[in-house]
Amino acid sequence: MSTFDLYAMDPGQSLWPVPATGAARFSWEYDDGRDRLLALYQKGKDKQWDGQKRIDWDLEVDPYNPLGTPDEALSLYGTRHWAKLSERDKGELRRHYASWQFSQFLHGEQGAMICAARIVESVPDLDAKFYSATQTMDEARHAEIYARFLQEKIGMLYPINDNLQSLLGDTLRDSRWDMPYLGMQVLIEGLALAAFGMIRDTTDKPLPKQILAYVMQDEARHVAFGRMALRDYYQQLTDAELREREEFVIEGCYLMRDRLRGVEVLENFGIPRAEAEEYSERSEFLALFRKLLFSRIVPCVKDIGLWGKRLQQAYVDMGVFEMGDSNLDLLMAQDEEIAEKLDAERFAEEERERVAEVAEVIEAGGAN
Repeated sequence: MSTFDLYAMDPGQSLWPVPATGAARFSWEYDDGRDRLLALYQKGKDKQWDGQKRIDWDLEVDPYNPLGTPDEALSLYGTRHWAKLSERDKGELRRHYASWQFSQFLHGEQGAMICAARIVESVPDLDAKFYSATQTMDEARHAEIYARFLQEKIGMLYPINDNLQSLLGDTLRDSRWDMPYLGMQVLIEGLALAAFGMIRDTTDKPLPKQILAYVMQDEARHVAFGRMALRDYYQQLTDAELREREEFVIEGCYLMRDRLRGVEVLENFGIPRAEAEEYSERSEFLALFRKLLFSRIVPCVKDIGLWGKRLQQAYVDMGVFEMGDSNLDLLMAQDEEIAEKLDAERFAEEERERVAEVAEVIEAGGAN
């Protein structure tokens, strides 16, 4: 079956061509490079994994309640439309929301794969090229996994959100080599990490929990890479050059904030766009979700040296300024630990089951 047959809305043309700008840069300097970045590159090689094998795809998923989402988290909850929905309708609404959310993850991961490949092409330093090559593989794996989850377990996809597409386009069209880092590694990856984490920590469904935990283990390295590279580079820029990048961050943050409403889902249920936007803006759960989503972006932006007055004021206006004091290193360490703990628990359980099976066989043989 073609993926196009699973889209809940018409995605338009099957390809989105984005004109490439900027130079490809070869480096003839093959020295060892920066120790921190090479250590991250080694970790990127060591931590490669196979999404077909590490994830238990035999786990069942109820497409009408794939994440265990509470009713209160749905922006339609408590409105005049909610009372008219049957239990079947509510299940269908959960399915659409999960499809919309994971579809944006999928499209974002494809964007991350393309941006990582662009970094390999354009970044001047060989150590950064090496690491970005491992990230390109990571992002390919993530896109593969999200696509499989949507196709096999949910049975539905949504097109890319306009605001996410706009930020991806702006990132890829910019000729400056650091912009794929800033747009993808800091903004899109940072927001995605926070979204992944909120679902990972709240869902009681084992398959999406596995997917998100393992993807986040990779993403923690990616954000660390962006921080290292940009912090070093931005120390060399003029005030005017830093202001240009801060303006990009401000615009990108507003786009990412406005991406999160899921208005397309409500439109699919026959609710006019203006009314759907109003419900989304009034949702207390969505307001909290939006705020927490910047927990990864704001401290990263501050850490790399983009912290001018206009940018700070934008974060005050969004209500996320205090996120600048979040401990990114602690958050990343927790992402690693959660994935490793999940592995340990899963494989310990599998070993117990294997031992029990062997014991049963032995007992059955003795009885004979």
